[in-house]
Amino acid sequence: MGDIKTRIESELEVRSYLQDLRYALELHATVTFQIDRMVDRGRDLRYTNQFTVADLFPDEDPVTALKRELRTLTAEEYIQTVRDIRFPRRSEMREFGKVYNGKGDVYIKIRVELLSPYGDHTAFVMSFHYAEIPFTPDMFPYRNRLSES
Repeated sequence: MGDIKTRIESELEVRSYLQDLRYALELHATVTFQIDRMVDRGRDLRYTNQFTVADLFPDEDPVTALKRELRTLTAEEYIQTVRDIRFPRRSEMREFGKVYNGKGDVYIKIRVELLSPYGDHTAFVMSFHYAEIPFTPDMFPYRNRLSES
C-alpha cells in the first residue's frame, strides 16, 4: 500500500495500551465512530461498520455499545499495530479481532489519543466490522495456542 507500516508490539506494551484505553474510557473519553466510510462504498454491506454495529447491538446507541466493547478487549485479541504514514503525528492504530458467538469474527481498528493527564481523551474507532477473511490462530501473537486445540 505504501502509506501504512505495521509492527507487533510486545505483550506488555499491548496490555499497557489496553490499560490506557480503559483509563481514558473511565474518564469519559470522547468516542468517535466512523459509521459511514468511503472505503465501504462498493463493499458487501455485511462487512461495513454500519451493518455490523446494527447487527450486533440493534437496540443500543452505537457509541455506548462501542465504549463497552472497547473496555473488554484483551491482549489475546491483539493482531498488530499500524502507523499511518499519511498522518505521522497521530498516534498509532491498533488492530484487534474479536469473536462474537453466533455472529462471527469482528475486525476492530482503533486509535486512542491521550491528550492530557486530566481528560480530553479521544478514542477513534476506524473499523468495527465483520471480517471479510475468517480469523486464523496465527494472526494473534498473544493468543494461548494450547486453549485452541
